[in-house]
Amino acid sequence: MYQILAFLTLVCYIVTDLLINISKVQGDIMEYKIIALDIDGTLTNSQKEITPRTRFAIIDAQKMGKKVVIASGRHPMGIQSIAKDLLLDRYEGYIMAFNGGKILDCTTGQTIVSKDFPREYLSDILGVLKESNLSVHTYDDKKIITGGTLNDYSNVERDILKMDMVVVEDFATNIPEKINKLLLSGEPAEIDKYNEILAKRYDGLLDVYKSAPYFLEIMPFGVTKGSMLPMLLEKLDFTNEEMIAFGDNYNDITMIGYAGLGVAMGNAEEDVKKIANYVCESNDDDGVAKTLEKYVLKNNI
Repeated sequence: MYQILAFLTLVCYIVTDLLINISKVQGDIMEYKIIALDIDGTLTNSQKEITPRTRFAIIDAQKMGKKVVIASGRHPMGIQSIAKDLLLDRYEGYIMAFNGGKILDCTTGQTIVSKDFPREYLSDILGVLKESNLSVHTYDDKKIITGGTLNDYSNVERDILKMDMVVVEDFATNIPEKINKLLLSGEPAEIDKYNEILAKRYDGLLDVYKSAPYFLEIMPFGVTKGSMLPMLLEKLDFTNEEMIAFGDNYNDITMIGYAGLGVAMGNAEEDVKKIANYVCESNDDDGVAKTLEKYVLKNNI
């Protein structure tokens, strides 16, 4: 009897160890079908450029039939040139703008999803910000509309998107009826302060999170990269286990947590790294390309 129990115990240990090892190498055997990519701090390096190695890795993945979605807090106009450079229009890729507030088909130009910001909170938000030095931004189809105290970080947003900026006295009456998000810009210490204030004030009503040390995003409640991706996956008949997602900042956390393989960049915030399955090299060391070469391209490179 003792020998039988010892044998069964040994078998249990072997099976447990095997399952652990299978879990560890899951990324090596899973066939990933869709790749979700943040832009700033992820797809682009510190010079805001996509390196040739990263570009070729993404295009090669698409040639293999993989779908690519660029998931960013940016306005669609700030994403379209990148999508075109990566040939997403040719390979039926997608743009997820405004942190999931708008999803576009790059081949047809069709809007698949668009979520509007609830205007009933606008006056209260502007009242809270009245004593701050933060700039508040939103967008129409062609330009950035800015109110509040203009600061140097407002120009960062303009330069990233390559869109005209219009500064208005009365923000509430000079923006479109339908908008997708508000963006606050300012000194990192003040951004941290108002992140805490606004997140607490609108808990369960709006989503508030940083996309950079100097940017604070205010979104419709429940609109995040991770919450909106299921709509796209359902359309494509993919599961989240078949997705790789790359990101570096707080607005990427839900997407990384949702993906079968959630990848934090080497330069990512520590909170992002904690929820990732895998931490790759930094955006200045071709982290995206090296991960795709390992898990997607494999012997095809």
